Amino acid sequence: MRAHVASEVSFDVVSKLDRQEIDNALNQATKELSQRFDFKGTGATITWSGKQGVEVRANSEERVKAALEVFKEKLIKRGVSLKVLDTDNEPKSSGKEYRLGVPLKEGISAEDGKKLSKIIRDEGPKGVKAQIQGDELRVSSKKRDDLQAVISLLKEKDLDIALQFINYR
Repeated sequence: MRAHVASEVSFDVVSKLDRQEIDNALNQATKELSQRFDFKGTGATITWSGKQGVEVRANSEERVKAALEVFKEKLIKRGVSLKVLDTDNEPKSSGKEYRLGVPLKEGISAEDGKKLSKIIRDEGPKGVKAQIQGDELRVSSKKRDDLQAVISLLKEKDLDIALQFINYR
């Protein structure tokens, strides 16, 4: 007679960028900036800058901020969380134009991983384990319902990173 061991179910919590959707939003925003009357002659542009961000340029600080708002609207319409944007910086003057570098946040930092683990440990169902694996968090339990409860718990929290739940098995 064999003892039956309950198998564990798990999922991964990740923070990934959907580069295609961000690129689509960027292209839509660029098109809108070129067509809108209030951006005529302001030199307003939004472009990729390196692998980890976008750069907004215009001839005044408020036009840079307005162009960023157009980009944010396009991201929202495409279902991309604004939490991927790191918008803490202020536009910087460079000659006759203003520039704003907006880094994109991807991956779960060790610090955020610890925060998420603590939330799961303190507020989640008993018997749920969370372990940090690189820039992801693996959550496992013997019960599927517990994993659903953890997903709901994390979705309710107002975290400053965009989370996705993948590899549910």
